[in-house]
Amino acid sequence: MTFRDLFESGEHSRNLGHFASIANIAAIDGELNEHEERLLKRFARKLDISEAEYAEVLKNPKRFPINPPNSSEKRLERMHDLFEMIFADHEIDDEERGLVEKYAIGLGYTNELAAKLIKRSIEIYQGGLNLEDYRYLLNRD
Repeated sequence: MTFRDLFESGEHSRNLGHFASIANIAAIDGELNEHEERLLKRFARKLDISEAEYAEVLKNPKRFPINPPNSSEKRLERMHDLFEMIFADHEIDDEERGLVEKYAIGLGYTNELAAKLIKRSIEIYQGGLNLEDYRYLLNRD
């Protein structure tokens, strides 16, 4: 196995764990709606998740651990993905908020930074922003 194979395998494992986090957020309030299903399929393509992996994750998303990326840029992108799924129904409930707090900490944010990031993200994301706008607004004072 080459170094590249090891890197790609590790990256795929991180992507699979992230996809499971997104699926878990989507399923927390019961049945998936049409918009959530479309988003999941889009994230599966983006993260290179096979159809078999997709089905396995949907059966039990909690089975897949969070495997945080090394870069802060990638962690922020992961948070954006989670908020995109949370706001698929245009609102965030207490269960979703609790789960995203756990994911933020799992991604490597401190409790304090996670709380600040989530609070600010909810304020920002109520309008549905793209990643560049999201990043810009989070970093503003």
